[in-house]
Amino acid sequence: MSRLIIVSNRLPVTVRTEQGTVAVVPSAGGLVTALRGPHERHGGLWLGWPGDVSRLTAEQRDDLEAQLARVGAAPVHLTSAEVSRYYDGFSNGILWPLFHYLIEKVNLDARRDWESYRDVNERFAAAIAERYQPGDRVWIHDYQLTLVPAMLRRRVPDARIGFFLHIPFPSSEVFRILPWREQVLRGLLGADVVGFHTTSYRYHFVYSAARVLGLDPDLETLTYEGRKVRLGVFPVSIDVGEFARLAQDEEVRAEAQRIRERDGGRKLVLGIDRLDYTKGIPRRMLAIERFLEREPELRSKVRFVQIAVPTREGVDAYAEFRRVVNELVGRINGAYATLDAVPIHFMHQSMPMDRVVALYLAADVMMVTPLRDGMNLVCKEYVASRLDDTGALVLSEFAGAAAELIEALPVNPYDIDSVAATIKRALVMPLSEQRVRMQALRRRVIAHDAHRWAHSFLNELDRASAAAPAVGAARRMSDAREPTTIATARRAPSLLVLLDYDGTIVPLAAMPELAPPDEELFADLRGLAARPRTQVHVVSGRPREDLERWLGELPISLHAEHGFFSRAAPGEPWTALREASLDWKPKVRDILQGFVDRTAGSFIEEKTVSIAWHYRTADPELASQMARDVPARLADVLREHDLELIAGRKVLEVRLRGVNKGVIVPRVLSAVSPDAMIVALGDDRTDEDLFAALPPTALTVHVGGGESRAAFQLPDPASARRFLRALVA
Repeated sequence: MSRLIIVSNRLPVTVRTEQGTVAVVPSAGGLVTALRGPHERHGGLWLGWPGDVSRLTAEQRDDLEAQLARVGAAPVHLTSAEVSRYYDGFSNGILWPLFHYLIEKVNLDARRDWESYRDVNERFAAAIAERYQPGDRVWIHDYQLTLVPAMLRRRVPDARIGFFLHIPFPSSEVFRILPWREQVLRGLLGADVVGFHTTSYRYHFVYSAARVLGLDPDLETLTYEGRKVRLGVFPVSIDVGEFARLAQDEEVRAEAQRIRERDGGRKLVLGIDRLDYTKGIPRRMLAIERFLEREPELRSKVRFVQIAVPTREGVDAYAEFRRVVNELVGRINGAYATLDAVPIHFMHQSMPMDRVVALYLAADVMMVTPLRDGMNLVCKEYVASRLDDTGALVLSEFAGAAAELIEALPVNPYDIDSVAATIKRALVMPLSEQRVRMQALRRRVIAHDAHRWAHSFLNELDRASAAAPAVGAARRMSDAREPTTIATARRAPSLLVLLDYDGTIVPLAAMPELAPPDEELFADLRGLAARPRTQVHVVSGRPREDLERWLGELPISLHAEHGFFSRAAPGEPWTALREASLDWKPKVRDILQGFVDRTAGSFIEEKTVSIAWHYRTADPELASQMARDVPARLADVLREHDLELIAGRKVLEVRLRGVNKGVIVPRVLSAVSPDAMIVALGDDRTDEDLFAALPPTALTVHVGGGESRAAFQLPDPASARRFLRALVA
C-alpha cells in the first residue's frame, strides 16, 4: 500500500523542554484528528514546522529528530526571520485577510514577504521530494503552502499530489487584487486534486483561473499544461464520535448542570471563537446590545457567554483588536448590568475540550456569526454534542458551514438589527421546532464526519494520477525524453518542419494584430530553413496578408486560412485550393455580430474564406455561455452552405467544409524525399487535422494544455522555440 505524505505549515505536535529533556506531545484539533487515521494506516509521513527549536542544543535537536521519526513526522525548520515574513507577513498579512474579503487589512507593499513565502515553499517542496518514494500520495494543506504543488511537480513530475484549502477562496474580483495572483494559481494547479469546502469557493477559483490564466472554465476539471486537474468539494468536519463520547461523560454532564444552575434559570447564549477579526465578534456584541435595547423584558432572562481564544498575541493589530473588543464589552455591560449580573460574560482564554462540551450542553443558543469563515467547526461541534436534539444554532451565511447546515437560523452578520431579531427568535423557539431542526442537523453532521472527509479526498486522489495523462493528451516531453527526440531529428538526412503560428511559436495575444514575430523568431526560422535538406512550412489560420507582411521575406513556405491559400517561396504568387462561393458570409457575419453585441470584449475577425468570433478578452463566464449558444444559432446556415464550425482556443471559426490544415499534406509530402523526417507543431483543434493527415512516423508536438492526438506535448511557445533551435544546434 502506498504511503501518505501529509504536509502542513505546523507539525501535529508540540515540542516542550523540561529540565533539559525534550518531549514531543501530540496536538489536538480537527485536522489532526481527521488525518491521524490515514496517517497511521498508511505508514505515512507528516512534514511541517515543529515550532521554534533554536534554543535546543545539537544533542537535543538529534533527540527531537529521533522522536519525530518515531511518530512518523519530519521537521522543516524555519528561522525566526522566515516565520516573521513567510508566516506573519505574507500568509497572515496578505493571504488571510484577502481570502476573507477584508481588503483594507491587506498589505500589498510586501515584496520581501513574498520572496520569503516563495523561498519557504521551495524548502517544503524540496523536503517532500527528498523523502518521496514512487507510489506515494502527497496531501498538502492550506494557504501557507499554495506554491508547493507546482514546485513539487517540477521535482517529481509523476507524483500524485493533492491540495486542500481550509479557508475561503474569494471571488475573482477580490483575488485579482493580489500582485502574485498568477504565481498562486499556477502553484495550486500543480496538484492533481484541489479541494475546497464549498461549491462557491470552487466556482471562484475556476473563474479566477479563467480570467488570470485564460483557462477554459469548468467546475469539475481544469486542463493545465496537458494535465487534468480535478476540482472537488469536500466540507471538512469533526470527529463526531469523540464529541458524542464527551457529551455522555458523567463529569461533563455534571459540569453542564452546574453551569445551568449558576445561571439561575436564565437562558444561555454562547459564542466560542478565536479572537480574530474575521470572526465578527464586535458586530456580534453590537447585535447583543441592540437585542438588550429592544427587549427589556428579556434582559434578566438571558446571559451571553463569549469565549475568545487568544491568537497571534505578538501581532500589534491583534492586540489593538482585543482592546476594541474589551472596550465594547465593557461599554455594553456598563449600560445593562444590574447588581446581580452583567449581560455579557467575556473570557479571553483557551479552554479544555471537556469544559467546552459542557458549555455546549448548557447553551440554549449557539451563535456562530463570522464575517467570513472557510468552514467553522464550532457549529458542528455544538450540533454533535446535542444528544437530546434541543438547542438553536444561529449561523452566519458567510460561514462555509452554512452551505451544509441549512436547518440553522441564518443571519447576515453585518445586519445588526436582523441578528438581534434572530437572537430573540432562537430564545423563544418552541421545543418541537428545536427538535425538528436539530435532528436534521445532527443527521447531516454524523453522516459527514472528519473521517468521511479524509476518506473522500483520498479516494479522489487515488483516481487521479500524474503518471496517467489526460484522455487524448500528448505525452509531455520530459527532460529525459526530449534530448533523445531532438537527437533523432537532428540525425535525420532531411527534415520537413510544419509549424502553426499563434499559440505555437508566438504567444496568444488579445488581438490578432498584437502578435507580430520578434527578431529572435526571425533568427530561429532562418536558421532552421538554412539547415541542409530542410523545408519549413508555416501553416496558420491567419489571412495571407498577415503571413506575407510578417514572414514573407523568409525562405519558407506559407499556408494561410488553414491551407486554403499557399505560397511556396518568397516572391511567388499565392494560390487557392479551389474556387469558393462566399455568399454565406453576410448572414454569418450578422449572427456573430449579435454575439459581439452581447459579449463585451469579443470581436469578429473576417478573412477571405472564413469568419472567426474571438472571445479571449471577454468575461469568461459570459463568453463560455455565449460560445455554447453559437452552434445552435448557426445551424441552419452551416447546413445550407456546407460550412463547418471549428472551435479553437477562445475562438469559434466558420469555414468551408473540407478546408483544413490536413489538405496541404499530400502536396507537401510529394515535394520531399521519402526518407525525410516530419516534425509538426500546433496548439489547438485546427492543428489536429494536420496531425491526423501525417504518417504515423511523424514527430507531432502539441504546444500548451488540452487534449491532442499528437505524440508529445510542450508547455508553451517558449519551449517550442527552444525545441526548434535544438534541431539546428
